[in-house]
Amino acid sequence: MTLQSYLSRRRVFEVGFWGLFFLVQWMAQSAVVLMENARLNLGFAPWMPLLWEGSSLAVQAALLPVVLHWDSRFPIRTGGLKRGLAIHALLTVPWSLIHVLGMVAIRELAYGLQDSSYDFGHWPSELFYEYLKDFRAYAGYLSLIYLYRFILLRLQGEASLLGRPDEGEPVESVERPERLLVKKFGKEFLVNVKDIEWAEVAGNYVNLHVGNRIYPLRDTLSNLYRRLDPDKFVRVHRSYLVNLDSVAEIEPLETGDARIHLTSRIQVPVSRRYRESLRNCLA
Repeated sequence: MTLQSYLSRRRVFEVGFWGLFFLVQWMAQSAVVLMENARLNLGFAPWMPLLWEGSSLAVQAALLPVVLHWDSRFPIRTGGLKRGLAIHALLTVPWSLIHVLGMVAIRELAYGLQDSSYDFGHWPSELFYEYLKDFRAYAGYLSLIYLYRFILLRLQGEASLLGRPDEGEPVESVERPERLLVKKFGKEFLVNVKDIEWAEVAGNYVNLHVGNRIYPLRDTLSNLYRRLDPDKFVRVHRSYLVNLDSVAEIEPLETGDARIHLTSRIQVPVSRRYRESLRNCLA
């Protein structure tokens, strides 16, 4: 699989990764508790450890988008590292509280279906105990997110550790530029605008796709789109724009969205919000 084909379906792979991650965590942690139960003869029913670990991980999985949202609001950057870390350290408190309340609710419901009752224990001490674990879990998830972004940027040619852009102007100030200046591998490249097949949001960058090459441009998609020729480029999604000359086919979907098939066989999503503007451009 090429990097370009991965990026075109990255959301699917990302969701699949996290689903597999939490499934493996559930199986491994449940197995440990079950082995301790058998070794120490604690007398737990086999379904109980599965419920305990599963309820905790299920709520953490549901809260993962919250971590991503908070990170988008308060990104950790080298220029404000202490501030970013301090904010996220404070955010672990409500995150842990929601996690504990959610998992306890699930356990009480499951125990009730078994005609039993669940005892969380002494709330103050148990909340503190769970917070210590949740602090590590939150830090672990955030670290995985940043590691993934770093690896992805590195593969695309951008080596900044915390998403810190290269020094200098983000883009050229010329309206309707024929070329864009892009920094990659510590070098500067001039990318012909007419050669850009499609572009997508990638954190603080916009990935410009030119054939089999990817150039990360330090800019926002909205700002870039305003500077491109509207007769050539059209925005089809909040995270994507395409060169109309590269469009081979538009596939309507039952959801009201659509899917663009490019001449390079790459598929780009079209949201309902932008579908009408795409139709007008092609009329």
